[in-house]
Amino acid sequence: MDSSTYKFYHEDDFDSRQHLEGYMSESPDMISEEDSLIFPIENLTKTFTKGHIKRDVLIDLSPGSTVHHLFAACDFFKHIIVLKMRDSCIMELKRWVDERTGAFDWGHVTKLHVNVQENRDLLQEKEVKVRSALQHVLKCDLEKEDIMDPIVLPPADCVISFLLLDVISKDQDDYMRYLKKLSRLLKPGGHIILIGCLDMTYYTIGKDKFCAFSYDEEFARKALSGEGFIIDRCEVKMRTSVNDHVDYKAIIFIAAHR
Repeated sequence: MDSSTYKFYHEDDFDSRQHLEGYMSESPDMISEEDSLIFPIENLTKTFTKGHIKRDVLIDLSPGSTVHHLFAACDFFKHIIVLKMRDSCIMELKRWVDERTGAFDWGHVTKLHVNVQENRDLLQEKEVKVRSALQHVLKCDLEKEDIMDPIVLPPADCVISFLLLDVISKDQDDYMRYLKKLSRLLKPGGHIILIGCLDMTYYTIGKDKFCAFSYDEEFARKALSGEGFIIDRCEVKMRTSVNDHVDYKAIIFIAAHR
């Protein structure tokens, strides 16, 4: 397929459930549990456990209806605000939050976080805590100067973006423009956490291929430095499995503050 026929995350429709099944499920066909789930969970837990990030307001901007990375955050922040660009992704996530029939099952992620096999009481307690934290799931528009206009959000102690910049940016200028908008959500001295895929040019959802912005570790570091951030933690993990669904070479985790 020629790259000119690829779709774009914020311009073309996709099935949010197919996205979850392909990248976040416990299915044998899932792309890579080690990269998609375990690496972000481990690094977020380590970062939050150190206690350097103030524990009040966290704002998350991530593609699809992903929520796995926020299981770690709910133990450290009083308020978690989730921003999504698409109504379908909001509906899919709220289906799980409200415990509706047919909601995506995040039980395998709960087990990863609590590191138990059969302790159902602890598992249920964790899911209740996450659901309670995710009561504010709102729509944003990254093309607006103020992405939440007319809603006014409290300034965040921390902003997390899991792969969103990778899938909405077409080039370096786009990436920097969106990063600037995310950084405006922070209070002075706030922290930002970016989780992304290095050297990725495409990913698939169902039978459709979507464009991704390809960048390396050096660019990610310079982008944050250019916005006045000081990097506190940077971890890069080489890809653990190869398939035709996505072509990234490594996954990166960066935590920084102003």
